[in-house]
Amino acid sequence: MARHQWLTPRQKGIVRRYYEHKETLGTQKLSEIVSELYLCEDAGKAERLWQQALTALKNAGVHEARAKRIVEGRNLERLAHVLEEVF
Repeated sequence: MARHQWLTPRQKGIVRRYYEHKETLGTQKLSEIVSELYLCEDAGKAERLWQQALTALKNAGVHEARAKRIVEGRNLERLAHVLEEVF
């Protein structure tokens, strides 16, 4: 944060609640990516979704090598299984 920048009590509450629910937000984001990949027919969009999945897996604490194997293999079933394991 910048020097001499303080948050109002309302802003502090918003930030606190965000971090309290960060795990839930990550779960929801990864679930949405899995659903979108299942329904996706466009190769370009699928590629972007797989990259988002890689980022979401890393943020969820999945080992980077494991996350890369799943994304490089484009294995949607394994991605869904990891989602169940992690969350």
